[in-house]
Amino acid sequence: PGGSNSNAARPFPWHVFLLALSVVVFIDVVRLEIKSVSIKTPLFDKYKSLRGTTTTKIKNAFQINNNKTLYIPPSLNAANQRRLSIDHGDGKCEWTPPTYNVPENIDFHKTIITGFPSGDKRMIFVQMEALTGWPAKDEWDFEFLGTSNHPFIKANYPHHEGIWGWGGVADQSIIMIRNIRRSMVEYHDILWDIGYAKTWEDASLNLENLYSGAPPIEDFFAWRDWRVMEECHWYGWFIDYWMEGGLMRDMFTHKITTPEHWNMLMMPTVYTLAELDYDLVVGDDEVTPSYDPHCNNGDVTDGCEPIAVISAEKLRDYDEGPAETARIANVLLKDSRMGKYVIDPKAWDCIWTELIVKHKGLKTVHQRPGFVEKDYNFSSEMLEEMIWQLDRLIGKYSASPWNTKDTANRIVELIVEHRSLIQTELNEVNSGVRKLSERDFLGPKERRRRLKVKEEADPDGATSSTAKKDKKDPTEYFNELERKAFREKRKARRVKRRQAQRAKKEADAML
Repeated sequence: PGGSNSNAARPFPWHVFLLALSVVVFIDVVRLEIKSVSIKTPLFDKYKSLRGTTTTKIKNAFQINNNKTLYIPPSLNAANQRRLSIDHGDGKCEWTPPTYNVPENIDFHKTIITGFPSGDKRMIFVQMEALTGWPAKDEWDFEFLGTSNHPFIKANYPHHEGIWGWGGVADQSIIMIRNIRRSMVEYHDILWDIGYAKTWEDASLNLENLYSGAPPIEDFFAWRDWRVMEECHWYGWFIDYWMEGGLMRDMFTHKITTPEHWNMLMMPTVYTLAELDYDLVVGDDEVTPSYDPHCNNGDVTDGCEPIAVISAEKLRDYDEGPAETARIANVLLKDSRMGKYVIDPKAWDCIWTELIVKHKGLKTVHQRPGFVEKDYNFSSEMLEEMIWQLDRLIGKYSASPWNTKDTANRIVELIVEHRSLIQTELNEVNSGVRKLSERDFLGPKERRRRLKVKEEADPDGATSSTAKKDKKDPTEYFNELERKAFREKRKARRVKRRQAQRAKKEADAML
């Protein structure tokens, strides 16, 4: 008493012991998890799997080893561990990227985002990613990298730029509608890359038998115009395919066609336009309606016909854009398997602002440096071709039985607006207000007229009849370039698949 005793028994430091035990247990959990996770991505992506997609496995491991249940706080639960855009409440939010490594054990209600080839489908799936926290995947990646559990599928099929690569994993579809004129400008960019910007300098092309050198740029413009005229028919045919649930039609006559003819149409790089002629292949025989087997055999659970129509132009519009985001979100809410991941409706307007106004997320074609959408004009011939196609669609989908469907009415509403804009442009061209240059989309008739004027001005020049006799037809040169580009695309995807397989094998070997 009265002093300290250094030899007195001290209490056991339980708090230190428990802290050390917790660290050991945590390390053991991580070790068990690494062994149990099935890695589908390179090793540096392993943390994404550990970030909350397998907490159930950890829990089960503890029940077996310790006969106890490990408590997983809700904030660490797998269902909550998505990089969902943050809802700050009161309509405020913060965009964050989705979780790119998708667990295979989640039952999603999956959506195809289809539309005529352009960069605008990316705008739509970026909205879906921000609204839900889950990523999209391209049809070609499904084809060449394999099936995965991605809930959103970007598709150009049945256009020749697309492929049905996702098998039977989709549940529903939506269709993106964009102004046909703007779609043709963007398709020109595809042709430019194929025919001039890159391949003009590609010394590896073995086309000596077709041409001793690259044809002049004027020949490319003529070929491009011809291809874009064709694509105007593909534009309307594409909409018909999805709206009619995969009904097989010829894209040039829009008549119902046979499976044999359809299969030929699906290989435009194999057959010439003459070989695909409807009268030649099908003739006058009565044709029994046939449907694409993908749509007829249940490869899309709810059928190929889209449940919603999304406007690319309106999504970018500062007045109407937020309503388009809400339209996309409501599509995802239709089924609870996807709806439970959608951010609170109060944050939808904020999501639109984050993506469209602040340009968060993946870059779209409209954020490309130097991009100006009104770089080109069209001749009256080409504008009239577009108007003819739009008139056909308006007449079809505004009549019975289509006019009772919300999707058909939306298509008509959008296309009527597009037609008005194109009609205004046609009036400007015909009146001379809008001037055309050689680089514009002149069309065959206008190019022939201009060529004739040049011949009359310089009878002995490069455009004379004598010079033209010695000139080779460049059409096959560009057609072969297009076929080569298609083959190279498939080859590149196969290389990418092999690289992914090697990375997975190396990651598995390191475990």
